[in-house]
Amino acid sequence: MKIIFQLLLMLFFSAGAYAQEITDTTSLRQSLEKATAAIRNAFEKGDAALVAQLHSKDVIKYFGGNNVIVGRDAVEKGAKDWFQNSKVEFVENAVENTEFVGKIAIQTSIFAIKTTPKSGGGSSIGRGRSMVIYIQDKTSPTGWLTLREFVQEAPAKMRL
Repeated sequence: MKIIFQLLLMLFFSAGAYAQEITDTTSLRQSLEKATAAIRNAFEKGDAALVAQLHSKDVIKYFGGNNVIVGRDAVEKGAKDWFQNSKVEFVENAVENTEFVGKIAIQTSIFAIKTTPKSGGGSSIGRGRSMVIYIQDKTSPTGWLTLREFVQEAPAKMRL
């Protein structure tokens, strides 16, 4: 019985040692909302340099299959190539879930991006679901940087 009591005491006092620090405050949510708005605005302005600054230098973006972008420079190059030929506009950004763990935010959302060729022609809209992992970073213009992004096809139109 004494051994069981000692084990319970050890379990009780060590439980917090491995617990994650869950944070979820109004100010964190507001700062992340401003950061995600800044990313969307940078796309709409065609500002590839700002898009890159809002991503970690070690960012990895997974767009399915072999379509993987690694590093801030690759993000800037891809954005610059896209903006050179097209006007880009987010027409939907419905946040499904946001979790804060310490200085990390994990957010899933449904998005739609309208791409209009600058040379003329019709626009197209691409819809997807993303999971983005953000980290707080003082070097970011918004205080947050995208560290990882996973994108898949969005489900059929649904209400959130």
